[in-house]
Amino acid sequence: MSQSFLTILQIIVGVLLITLVLLQQRGSGMGALGGLTSQFYGTRRGLEKTIFISTIVLGALFILLAIVSFLI
Repeated sequence: MSQSFLTILQIIVGVLLITLVLLQQRGSGMGALGGLTSQFYGTRRGLEKTIFISTIVLGALFILLAIVSFLI
């Protein structure tokens, strides 16, 4: 694989990873600054579970691509 192909692939995976992180609905966002935190934690189901697993897979792929591009 050429270096430019790895770089382009890493950029695409990075953008997808950022998008999936922003799509996750966990956390209270800016409400935590005013003390409006929620202590309810449920199980992940459906689309939320798919986004969560996809985020982990893309994160691992991003790290792997970074190591491969460093070694080449």
